[in-house]
Amino acid sequence: MSNDKLWISALGLDIGLKRVGIAGCDGTGLIATGITTLVRSSFDRDVAYLRELVRERRVQILVAGLPYSLSGELGAQARQVQKYATRIAAALELPLEYVDERLTSVEAEELMKAQGISLSQNKGSIDRKAAALILQQWLDERRQNICAIPNP
Repeated sequence: MSNDKLWISALGLDIGLKRVGIAGCDGTGLIATGITTLVRSSFDRDVAYLRELVRERRVQILVAGLPYSLSGELGAQARQVQKYATRIAAALELPLEYVDERLTSVEAEELMKAQGISLSQNKGSIDRKAAALILQQWLDERRQNICAIPNP
């Protein structure tokens, strides 16, 4: 199987109540990068915005971060994320996968602090960075699973 058949165009989503951080992957499927932050408004507007990104980037799958509690349970926030992500995926007619996103926002904040970026003025940047961390985790796990498949 050639490498180009393993590559898939994915969109990473860090879904919050007010904003959705959005990340995409490079042409090799190796590196995730934050693209933009969607300020949530109506569901139809959110879908229209995401539909355009999906079209431009030829997205084949959505990867949403699922905020498990530290004990590993699905709480109210995780159920809200699932509900929104499921509706978005259905509206865009795309498959949806989840990644455990515990502490990705904290990690994103720490990375930005290390770069000297003000967090109070860059909430959207935190969301984009968290989406990139979510998508990067999915890409890394996918690559590990593909590499673990024995050749016949």
